[in-house]
Amino acid sequence: MACKITIKEVLSQLNSWSTENDKRDAITKEFKFSNFKKAFSFMTSIALKAEEIGHHPEWFNVYNKVIITLTTHDVEGLSDKDIMLGQFIDEQYEEK
Repeated sequence: MACKITIKEVLSQLNSWSTENDKRDAITKEFKFSNFKKAFSFMTSIALKAEEIGHHPEWFNVYNKVIITLTTHDVEGLSDKDIMLGQFIDEQYEEK
């Protein structure tokens, strides 16, 4: 089971994520691509990793934009799983 950690700790280990504006312990980041195919490919790589580690993001996609929110519902906040998935997401974005 995941252990709850602070937003500050999570943000210190990720690249340009920010706090969610809905008053819960969550972080968010927007990603832009040149087209829908690249955005969808990015989402697919994340979906496969999320399934592997058992931690699924909240996300929104319109054409070339993907907005991802991370939080761990089991601990009602953030956990090491958010760091792990956030780092993977950042790596995948850098590769696209």
